[in-house]
Amino acid sequence: MNSSFPSGLFLISLDFELYWGVRDKRSLESYAWNLRNTREAVLSLLELFREYGIHATWSTVGFLFFSSPDSLKAVLPAQQPRYKDPNLCPYRYFDSNAYLEPEVHFAPDLIELIGKSPGQEVGTHTFSHFYCLEEGISEASFDADLVAAQRAGKESGLLPKSLVFPRNQWREDFLPLLPKHGIHCFRGVESHPIYSASANSEQGLARRALRLLDCYLNLTGHHCFGPESTGDSLPYNLPASRFLRPHSSKLSLLDGLKRRRIVKAMRVAATENKAFHLWWHPHNFGKHLTENIGFLSTILEEYRHLSESHGMRSVNMSEMANELRNGET
Repeated sequence: MNSSFPSGLFLISLDFELYWGVRDKRSLESYAWNLRNTREAVLSLLELFREYGIHATWSTVGFLFFSSPDSLKAVLPAQQPRYKDPNLCPYRYFDSNAYLEPEVHFAPDLIELIGKSPGQEVGTHTFSHFYCLEEGISEASFDADLVAAQRAGKESGLLPKSLVFPRNQWREDFLPLLPKHGIHCFRGVESHPIYSASANSEQGLARRALRLLDCYLNLTGHHCFGPESTGDSLPYNLPASRFLRPHSSKLSLLDGLKRRRIVKAMRVAATENKAFHLWWHPHNFGKHLTENIGFLSTILEEYRHLSESHGMRSVNMSEMANELRNGET
């Protein structure tokens, strides 16, 4: 397999999850600002993507396709994960809350808008924000979750063809299930031990600190990748290159380093005909929206320059998988 693509590729994937993605780690009150401004963040991102011709994958938790608890309750899979840690279970949370605030739990209108926007793909982030490396889950419960995710997408006319594993907990033995459910690709992790897929209990303070430092200083490499890293059959691995860490008032003086870290990797991808895969969550932009959009704009300006000077292209995950499948790379 070739070690490079015909041109540099710029991928963006967003983990669209609202409160289902942080429910086991944060109280709704403590994260309300981010979540209640996610709608505005999504609209701002779509506008920015249109301006720069960006194709992106919105990896969406299946629960978000519904408009109310009653509509969701009617389609819950019969086989559900039995997490050893009950706090991880969204079904337990669902059953114990008589009222779920629509703004932070459901988003069918936003999903429809994303699906209608040029170059935007609605992928899946599993149906229930399923944790594949936590104790108590099984292959059968993951399979049932994918069935539900596909059903939710199909009924909205947005059948997902790409997957991002929640918390990046991907596992080799589950990959054969993906093509069975129409999933052609997934987002893997950066090729360094501090980014390896692992259960939450294995995410120690040292690893977190090193990942934070790596956002500003090149500790682990650029993580650009060529066709040899994707695999030669479905599902293709489109590994992450960089998490776009959101604006922080405490760390804002380091924004120049953060931008330089990303831009250098993008330039490597453009000049060596590799792919660079940037990702984040829309709710990351809910707080400090102006600053986050402003920072992203500088990244997309660099993409525009590299597109004009080196022919770099923006593709979403399914578009890249189709090119790999058709031998266009």
